[in-house]
Amino acid sequence: MAVLVYIEQEEGIIKKSSLEAISYGRKLADLLQTEVKAIGLGTFAAGEWDSVAQAGAEHALHVNDARLNAGIIQAHAKAIAQAYEATTANVLVLAKSSLGDAVAARLSVRLRAGLVSNVIELPTLESGFCVKRSIYTGKAFAVSEVTTKNKILAIRKNTVETLQVDGKIDVQSFEAVLDDSDFNVKITGTDKATGEISLPEADIVVSGGRGLKGPENWGLIEDLAKSLGAATGCSKPVSDMDWRPHHEHVGQTGVKVSPTLYIAVGISGAIQHLAGVNSSKNILVINKDPDAPFFKAADYGIVGDAFEVLPKLTEAIRAQK
Repeated sequence: MAVLVYIEQEEGIIKKSSLEAISYGRKLADLLQTEVKAIGLGTFAAGEWDSVAQAGAEHALHVNDARLNAGIIQAHAKAIAQAYEATTANVLVLAKSSLGDAVAARLSVRLRAGLVSNVIELPTLESGFCVKRSIYTGKAFAVSEVTTKNKILAIRKNTVETLQVDGKIDVQSFEAVLDDSDFNVKITGTDKATGEISLPEADIVVSGGRGLKGPENWGLIEDLAKSLGAATGCSKPVSDMDWRPHHEHVGQTGVKVSPTLYIAVGISGAIQHLAGVNSSKNILVINKDPDAPFFKAADYGIVGDAFEVLPKLTEAIRAQK
């Protein structure tokens, strides 16, 4: 019996959300009085397994097959299922993501496992295996009881603090049985964000709206983001007007984010945008209109002109550093 954690990586670098999932798995294993193991697919950059150890895993399985680097859903699900059975695990933990959601759904069927998504806390065991999860785009919470022998928990991003454990990890090679039919689907193109920080993985996000008046003023957003080590986003009207690329569109029909801090600049706060950011731990709104709807959802607000506020805010943050 063990807790198995699925690691996502991109270009050999482990995603921050997967490190959070490992730390959740470590705490869950302690609660269940068992061990936690990680499963990594594809090729990893040098030193990446050290971060897995620091996040709380002492043992890991590595399917070192370069074909898995592309994130083909069917192949990932098949390889993880084999590792799950080999380790006699009864709980699989992974980060909630576009890839994680698809893999978890297939594994739920393959392993006959109960699946709970958007998990935000460790389960309680007093009256069954009960898990708290976020629902309605973060507006409410639900407690789900999982009664199946096998269980899959998809952890919401930025809800688990990544551990910093001083330890080592034992990485063992695992030979998953995969054939060409598992790779029948091919990814022919990928539209990636050009920023240094991935928007879905970011701990801080700075987004701009029509209040910036034009793409020529976006340097104000980028300067603030750079001073904070943040990712940049935008509202749907901004991407529709081609001020910014569509992969930066944050909202119900765009990228859904759950950072520690979300800063909305010149965004009115339409319900579609709020649906994409409601999971943020803290929301700061900067808008010159004191009646902007976004202020009702904000934890902090600054009523002022973005062209005056942003340079001063950026300068103050740089001064603190």
